[in-house]
Amino acid sequence: MWIPTSNKYGVAIHNWHGDVTHGLALDVGDCVEILEETTHWFRGTCPRKPRKVGLFPKTYIHLKDLAKVDPVVGECTLVLREWSEIWKKLFVEREEYKFTSLRKVMLALLESRRELLSATLTQDQTYDLQMKVISKIDWGNRKLGLDLVPRLGTLAVDPHKIGIVSLHQVHVNSAENAKAASNRGTLRRKAGKKILTHHLYFCMRDFGHRIGDDAEIYFYLYDGQRMRALSERFLVRIAKDGFSNYVETSHNCTVFTDLGSSDLNQDLYLIANVMRVGKMLHSESVKKGDKFISNHSYRRPYGIGVLPLSEIGQFDQTVESEEKEFSFKIFQCEEKDYHQLHELIIKKASGKFQPINATTQGHYGLVVSLKLIHGGLGQARIEQPILFQGTAITKKIGFPDVIMPGDVRNDLFLTLERGEFERVGISTAKNIEITTLVLDENGRIIQECIAIASGNPLQAYYKSMVLYHNNSPAWNETIRMFVPIDKFSKAHVRFEFRSCSTRDKSDPKLFGFSFSRLMEPGGATLADASHELYVYKCEDILKVQPNIYLRLPCSATDKHAHTLESNSPYHRSSKEAFFVKTVLCSTKLTQNGDLLSILQWRNHPHRIQDSLQRVLRLHNEELIKFLQDVLDALFAMFSTDDGNSTPHSGLVFHVLVSIFSLMQSSKFQHFKPVMDAYIKDHFTAPLVYKGLLSSVQHLADWMNTADNLEPILQCFSSLEFIFKLIIQSRKLFAHASGGQYEDKFKHDLFAVFTSLNGMLLVASHSQILPTQEALLSSIGVVFEQLRTIITKTELETLVKGMLDSVPKDAQPPLIQAKLKSIKDMVSGQLFQDDELRSVILNIACKHLRIHLARRDELRLCSEILAEILIKLHEAKVRTGEKPSNAIHHDLDTLFSNIFPILMQTINVLGNGGNESLVCALFAVMLGLLQLLEETHFQRMWDRLSTAGNNKELKDFIQQCLNIFKDILEQDWMIFSKDWLVMKISANEVLRKTLEEMAKPLVYRFLGMQSFDSQLWWSYFSVAVIFLTQPSLQIEQYHETKRRKLLSTHGDMRVAMGFQILSMWAQLGEHKLHFIPSMVGPFLEVTLVPEPALRKATFTVFYDMMQCEQVSRGSFRLVESELIDKLDLLISENKGDDEYRELFSTILLERVQAENPSWRESGTAFISSVTRLLERLLDYRSVMQGDENRDKRMTCTVNLLNFYNDEINRKEMYVRYIYKLLDLHLGAENYIEAGLTLKLYADMLSWDSENISDESNGPREWEQKEKIYKNIISYFDKGKCWEKGIPLCKELAMFYERKRFDYNRLSDVLIQEAKFFQNILTQLRPEPEYFRVGYYGTGFPSFVRNKQFIYRGLEYERIGAFIQRLQIEFPAAQILDKKHYPPDSSVLNSPEQRFHVVNVRPISDPSHLKSAKVTVPEKISKYYEVNDVTKFQYDRPVHKGVVDKDNEFKSLWIERTIYDTALPLPGILRWFEVTNASIHELTPVEFACESVSNVNKELSDLIVQYRLEPKRNLNPFTMRLQGSVDANVNGGFNKYQDAFFTERFAKSPEGRDQSLHVQRLKRLIFEQMQILRQALELHHSLASEEVLPLHNRLSEAFLELEKSTAEWKTNINIPTKPLPPLPIANVQPTVVSNTSSVVQHYFSTEDHDETYTYLSRKTLSLSGIVPMTAMTSSPIPAPQVPPRDSLTSSPSAPPLPPRGHTPDKRNSNPMPFTEFVEQQQGSAPARPRSKKYSLYEISLNESMNHSYGSPRSSSELKGHYDLGMFNRDSGISTSSQELNNLNSGSQQMHSSGHHHHHYHQPISTAVGGATGSLDEYNISLNGNGGATTPRGHQKTNSNPESFNSINVQEMAMNSINTSLSRITMSNGAPQPPPPPIPPKSAALHHQHSFTAGSNSTPHQFHPHHQRQQSLNLSQNSSSDGDAISLNDISPAPPVPFNDTFSDSFSDECDSTAVGPTANNNNSHFNYDAVAYCVPKMQQQQQQSINTNSLGRRSLNGAAAAVDDVVEVRNTTMVPLRHDDDDEEIFY
Repeated sequence: MWIPTSNKYGVAIHNWHGDVTHGLALDVGDCVEILEETTHWFRGTCPRKPRKVGLFPKTYIHLKDLAKVDPVVGECTLVLREWSEIWKKLFVEREEYKFTSLRKVMLALLESRRELLSATLTQDQTYDLQMKVISKIDWGNRKLGLDLVPRLGTLAVDPHKIGIVSLHQVHVNSAENAKAASNRGTLRRKAGKKILTHHLYFCMRDFGHRIGDDAEIYFYLYDGQRMRALSERFLVRIAKDGFSNYVETSHNCTVFTDLGSSDLNQDLYLIANVMRVGKMLHSESVKKGDKFISNHSYRRPYGIGVLPLSEIGQFDQTVESEEKEFSFKIFQCEEKDYHQLHELIIKKASGKFQPINATTQGHYGLVVSLKLIHGGLGQARIEQPILFQGTAITKKIGFPDVIMPGDVRNDLFLTLERGEFERVGISTAKNIEITTLVLDENGRIIQECIAIASGNPLQAYYKSMVLYHNNSPAWNETIRMFVPIDKFSKAHVRFEFRSCSTRDKSDPKLFGFSFSRLMEPGGATLADASHELYVYKCEDILKVQPNIYLRLPCSATDKHAHTLESNSPYHRSSKEAFFVKTVLCSTKLTQNGDLLSILQWRNHPHRIQDSLQRVLRLHNEELIKFLQDVLDALFAMFSTDDGNSTPHSGLVFHVLVSIFSLMQSSKFQHFKPVMDAYIKDHFTAPLVYKGLLSSVQHLADWMNTADNLEPILQCFSSLEFIFKLIIQSRKLFAHASGGQYEDKFKHDLFAVFTSLNGMLLVASHSQILPTQEALLSSIGVVFEQLRTIITKTELETLVKGMLDSVPKDAQPPLIQAKLKSIKDMVSGQLFQDDELRSVILNIACKHLRIHLARRDELRLCSEILAEILIKLHEAKVRTGEKPSNAIHHDLDTLFSNIFPILMQTINVLGNGGNESLVCALFAVMLGLLQLLEETHFQRMWDRLSTAGNNKELKDFIQQCLNIFKDILEQDWMIFSKDWLVMKISANEVLRKTLEEMAKPLVYRFLGMQSFDSQLWWSYFSVAVIFLTQPSLQIEQYHETKRRKLLSTHGDMRVAMGFQILSMWAQLGEHKLHFIPSMVGPFLEVTLVPEPALRKATFTVFYDMMQCEQVSRGSFRLVESELIDKLDLLISENKGDDEYRELFSTILLERVQAENPSWRESGTAFISSVTRLLERLLDYRSVMQGDENRDKRMTCTVNLLNFYNDEINRKEMYVRYIYKLLDLHLGAENYIEAGLTLKLYADMLSWDSENISDESNGPREWEQKEKIYKNIISYFDKGKCWEKGIPLCKELAMFYERKRFDYNRLSDVLIQEAKFFQNILTQLRPEPEYFRVGYYGTGFPSFVRNKQFIYRGLEYERIGAFIQRLQIEFPAAQILDKKHYPPDSSVLNSPEQRFHVVNVRPISDPSHLKSAKVTVPEKISKYYEVNDVTKFQYDRPVHKGVVDKDNEFKSLWIERTIYDTALPLPGILRWFEVTNASIHELTPVEFACESVSNVNKELSDLIVQYRLEPKRNLNPFTMRLQGSVDANVNGGFNKYQDAFFTERFAKSPEGRDQSLHVQRLKRLIFEQMQILRQALELHHSLASEEVLPLHNRLSEAFLELEKSTAEWKTNINIPTKPLPPLPIANVQPTVVSNTSSVVQHYFSTEDHDETYTYLSRKTLSLSGIVPMTAMTSSPIPAPQVPPRDSLTSSPSAPPLPPRGHTPDKRNSNPMPFTEFVEQQQGSAPARPRSKKYSLYEISLNESMNHSYGSPRSSSELKGHYDLGMFNRDSGISTSSQELNNLNSGSQQMHSSGHHHHHYHQPISTAVGGATGSLDEYNISLNGNGGATTPRGHQKTNSNPESFNSINVQEMAMNSINTSLSRITMSNGAPQPPPPPIPPKSAALHHQHSFTAGSNSTPHQFHPHHQRQQSLNLSQNSSSDGDAISLNDISPAPPVPFNDTFSDSFSDECDSTAVGPTANNNNSHFNYDAVAYCVPKMQQQQQQSINTNSLGRRSLNGAAAAVDDVVEVRNTTMVPLRHDDDDEEIFY
């Protein structure tokens, strides 16, 4: 059973791995907060893992007692945790200064925290350290922009324990302290109150001199300006062996006390007087062997040091000073000037002194440390007791600036100045020593009354220093005498003079004395002055008797002498004198005779008047010292015993007022308690009240007539003490008389106040105004005193009369004085009493309303209100849960009188008033609302609803709501942004107030007649703004702060949310007023992450939909508003996935449960909004950060598609188009930016004249024009000129046809022309494409477990691309190849893994299908990598046993074709893969493809270097070297070992691969041919430096030739017959029936698709160039029969000589053998069990037109101009060869025999040169989908070649028919075929050709597929009616040697056989053949249709004939006319 806990914390004492379900791993030292507990387990959180709650065992946790935890330590811990996260962010953001500063402060906090936890500090040290910690925390929080911690002292305040007004004041004070705090921990004090007293802490640190004797150092402060000592001396003794051995360091520290601000000036010095204590002469020493050692030690001058303290004087009293060290030198001079050496040093009279060299290195001589302490000495002792522990107190000579009542001093400072003594005879001057002692009248020495220096005990005598041989010595030594008061008057001080001998071993010899009395005869103490004393001669100490010399005068001014000097037993010389100076500092003794005369007035009555006058001039401490005695004397003189006045009453009153005024000064302000104590305990004049009242009244009446207002001002300033005396006197009289004359007293009292009120009514002027202010300033305290002797009603009358007497138009100072008096009354004792509080409150409210309405003195008004509310809050807290009725009444008074006018004032000031003032007033308003209860609001509603009229109530509530709304919308800007505690507390008050304001809305504004929609709407608005304000979004706070807020205040959003729902439920039928306006507010409510509130609020939307459906028939308004607000709110970072799920499930459940009539539409709407939410949340999650830019693009596209496709919100659609545009422009994706903007352009019309949304906006066509220009510029920047050209054309058409703006037309045409030029001249890098798969649930939903095709950046390779992805997904890992393809464990893993591979685009053939000429390479290359939707990826896979020596044996290729829904480039640089198809290539097929690719690359290089012989030869050389070396080093041999062996042929892997093996061999021999051509070309281009390399390549090639010669003859083709396809319905002579036959045939499915593979590289347009550029000696083209005649010339032109004919054998010899078995008669068609296709056929999917056969050759020529052939297909067939071939076909056709065709050799030999129709190089592509032949490919791996359809036979039939008709149109017999060339020794072939014979097959020459570029060019010598096939060749003829030529010419022969035509019995073998159609009969052009199964049908004239020509290795090039849209195949 889990038991909840609160405030339970602990520390982990052992590592806990958390290896249980829901376990929370902990490390030693981790703090935990325990939320729940059970028997053995705790459940809680760890601050180190703030988001996780888990379990941990109890035994691992040590519980902490929070009561024993130092709050400062706890706060320090939390702060360090919060700062540590910020500190790391500062490092990441490279905020170096903040990072370094924060690190220092954090380290200091850690150290301070460690010290506090150690608990080894004293209380004062702990407090000091806590203050430093708090100062650093406040500094750090302020620098980091964190929240202010309101605190009192070191502790943070609890906002629940103080009112919000007090909380505001604490915030203000804490903010000031935080601003004053520094990172060093020094805390500034408030600078408002001036500190008058300071103290200087002194400590001697080191003494760097070795004197040799003991030493005494006297330190004292000195005023260099007045040249006097400021303090007594402080003594530090130095032992003989040095300062370092002086252990008791406490004896070297002191505090110089009571320094005033005037003392701390630039002329303050510290004097160090160093004296040697020892023998008279330092050089004397005791002789060795002397037994007698003198005991006499004298104090001898040594040196003086002066330290200027000007630096100490320049202090900042707001900052606690730090202790600093100082060092200074010691100087010496002549002994006669020693007394003034310090003055000489200060005056810098350097000629009279010199420094003493210190013995300690590194020091001057004296090192001290000083620290200035501020404030009173008592407070300083409390704050820093350690500093004062054992430290001597060195007193100031004189009184401090502030005299405290408890200070008792009785010090007499006496300075031994100098003496003048006679020389006796001719002897040397004396060494004089003075002994000072104090004696009483009896001659007894007063013990312990002399302090030679502070830090030393009191002594009975003092011996001065001795100056050597000086009869006029000056000592300048000050001592302090402390004589008891009882002995002071009779005591005297005696100075004994002795002569000290340097050699005399006896004691010093007395030779005279002086004395001085301490008190004068009148009772006054010895005056502060320098006194010249007589020196009396006496050599016997026994003769010095006080009873004798006290009769003598001590000085010339002594009046005590009773005996004449002549009768004296002591001799005195007039030349001798002794000078001393005295300063009295006593609180008990006085030196003032006038003061003594007042105290002794009864002894001298006649002198009273004069004494009083003199006392008036005494404005000093003398009066205060004897305050009680003086007051008693004055009151005795003030009135007689019966209470009547005396002649001195007026003057006595004047003296009393002056004394009272004296106590108003800062110096004696602390004596007010002394005065109060006197009045209370010692005042004994019961009748003086009469005179005092009379005196005050007279002064008030005389104010207008008096000339000198100073006494009157003093009187009214002192009314506090005057009325205290009056009241005390009356009490004494009433007590003594039993209350007599009470009425008379009150009458007199009211008369006084009448006069005072009259004084206030007088018009103020400069003289009177201060007096009136003084009266009002003092009257508050007077009323507080009067409450004890008059009734409440009487007091109310007096107060009201006094305050009302101030005129309303009085001057501001008087108004301020009045308000201050109100504040004094509120702050005083009057407000503590319930009855008096009500009285004062009513009066205060009256005056506050006036000033609030006038908006003057608002600062004072706010202070008064704040004080009132603080007092009321304290009173309410004291009374507990049930406040008294008086408090209720007072709050009601405040609420009714102040609150409305306060709101108006705030409302006015809120529009630009003083922010701090508005803040204070709003805090007051909140404080009042905090104290109110429901009954107060109810009474207010009742008062405002008079006679059923609710207008005032409505206005009041509306005004409140408006103020609340303004404050909340500004997020409490009236408070500082870091006042979070204040904001939270204010929100709590505001929430309770809104709950109360909801009640009148429900009860008074909900009826049919009284309903006010505006008021309700205002309430809802304020409530929602409250709920959504930033301060309450606790998710943004640190975990610790969030938990604290939840525990103290809860989630106020939840409470307010349910309040809103409750109010909505109350609306009933009025809900329709708030639809759809409340949709947005309720959406904001649902965004609060509180499940209960969300569930409750979501049902409101159902309610809204139901309401609108019922009233309006649909809920379109709700739908529209919901979508708009959702987009806005989610973009503001609100909502989450849980929100989306709740939205969907709750609303759907409600719809399902209620089953309304609109259920289907509602369900669809909810589903749509859910999808929108998903997209919006995805978008929101990637809104920030450059690394998320690509994600933002994806989410933006998802959103714009949703708005366009699903809900048709065009404005939102356009909004996100522009968002996507900005993203693309920021990423410099200009092509994508242009395509994105075109989405918007397509929505606009050229014909529309509509104005856009703006009132003066452009028309629609103008907007579209502007957008088009932007798009064109983007395409230009992206170098995608092909996409910009159509827009230029559209603009040109618009300017030309509609606007007739030829200027702009010319501009756009120039732009278009520039684009065309750029296509051909500018360099454009080809982008790479990548397939990226994102696997794992850790990815965002829009990419999770999906695959995408990415278009790379310019020159971006896969490595850079992967780095870019890792920046975008830093947590993602690259998927290992071993785990690809990923299984379910990877797909469902919470981690992020991605897989990236290069893919190759498959171009769309439709782009260039209309070309009739050679397409330039730069044009064709664009379409190879742009506007593509298909991509290919090959993955090598090893199957079976892997041979490490030859991996080709088991290397399969898994080929994947990816489809995207949209072409790239598009509005994104990537699109999702919509379909992926996979098939495999066998090792042999892959080998074929690899060799074919090399062939293609070599052929391209040959073409390039023939066109540009001067280009860099290095690429060509390296390619040749790579090809030759690779093959020599085993390339071909590995193929031979893998595939050309009997073992492979018989193996399971090679059983069905024989055709591919043959093809591989042919490709290898083709490569040999290409290499030969390439080497010869390379030889012609190679420089001298390259020739050695070329020769090595040639030798390597010859070796390669030899290695491959042995298996050349083994190339055979399988002889398995191909079954004929029965075509029963074919009508050879009926063209119209061919279509159905062909379609029927092509519907047959190729089930295994084994041999319909075709490389996508069969078409290449990269090397298309005119033939004239490639041949050195072009051959004239033969004439084609004219189209208007069916006969051709009887003879063909002669063949060129062998070796010079562009023979196909020279460029691409293909040795192979075919066997054709001839069958007689007709045979039924056999089903096809197996198909064989040796060659790849490519058909364009767009060939969907049917064409009929031409009716005549003229018609044929009209359709086709054979001279237009301009692409080289690699064909090398002469006209004669063509004619011979056609002739053979015609003969076969006319024979009428049926031929059942099997694969047999077909060859054509004409004049020793062979030619073949297969050199048209036609391919069929097909995989059931779109066919995309490409103009140029890098690899021969077209995936679309995998198709089950064989159309070769149909195509071949069509070709044969076409050729036969052309040939037979001549009608003349054909010339005989050329003789069969001899068989090669290496190759064995069958060659046969018999025209017109059934048994002899026609010779035809099929060739292997050509991999080099196709070049079809028109011969320059052609007249347009003839075609030259000699010009169609990839390269000029190469002269071979005979052996090579013969051997390969045999291999290149082939036989063509044509079947006889028979109407319905013709059988065609269409299996595994390629076909070609020469461009000779346009009517015979065939059309390929794609049926529903994805198969293609071929229509044309081929079905009308029986001839079949099998052509091997051909490629079909589709070309399209622009005018007739017909296709021609090459």
